[in-house]
Amino acid sequence: MLGEPGPGGLGSPDRLPGLQISTIFAHLRYDGNRAQGGRRKPEQVSMTGDRSRRPLKVRVKSGKGRTLSSKLWLDRQLNDPYVARARREGFRSRAAYKLIEIDDKQGLLRLGASVVDLGAAPGGWSQVASKRVGAAEGRGRVVAIDLLDMMPVKGVEFVQLDFLDASAPDTIKALLGGPADLVLSDMAANATGHRPTDHIKIMALAEAAAEIACDVLKPGGAFLCKVLQGGTESTLLAQLKKDFAGVKHVKPAASRTDSAELYLLARGFRAR
Repeated sequence: MLGEPGPGGLGSPDRLPGLQISTIFAHLRYDGNRAQGGRRKPEQVSMTGDRSRRPLKVRVKSGKGRTLSSKLWLDRQLNDPYVARARREGFRSRAAYKLIEIDDKQGLLRLGASVVDLGAAPGGWSQVASKRVGAAEGRGRVVAIDLLDMMPVKGVEFVQLDFLDASAPDTIKALLGGPADLVLSDMAANATGHRPTDHIKIMALAEAAAEIACDVLKPGGAFLCKVLQGGTESTLLAQLKKDFAGVKHVKPAASRTDSAELYLLARGFRAR
């Protein structure tokens, strides 16, 4: 998935560049009493509400040449329980938990379903989709598409292609062996830091994703895509309401509370 680069070029907030994150700990210090020898090892993140079992907060040193925005980004990443959990459980991005939480409530990823993951790299959503539809066992199918290369995911057919390319719909349906039950899009354009501009860019991606969804979905299919809160999603909402029986916003717990991101879920595709 296209993602906004973090300060200092460390990558998207939802991606987990393993080497970079692991080497960051050389620049950290921990709150609380230190163990013998003046060092304390990081503790595993607890997802429970028990404060006594929560890990100590990681504080990032300012560091020579490190900007304030870079320090704040690192601080958020290193104290994010979903980032730690994704690393422990083998997901390529914290965004995997957004799809897990949405699917747990909405029941989108049915066993045996055919799924398209637009802007799939680095593959967190594809990992979740493959497991839940049984793609690795040959029960369901998952096709992932991205301009960026992506490491293989078991059970997922990956094609490195611009989804805006005229050949994309036919390529996707050929790989699936027919139309899709579900189209996913967690794409976000590279951030400029100017909120109105960033909003326009992500909404343009969402509208393009909706167009290809209508080209590849079977009647009754569903579409899930990332949007940002703001006035411009009204155009997309109006179009989706024409093409689908039901449309609503969903915001999983894994979405950061200070984020303007939402997900649009459209169900009951009406074939054009």
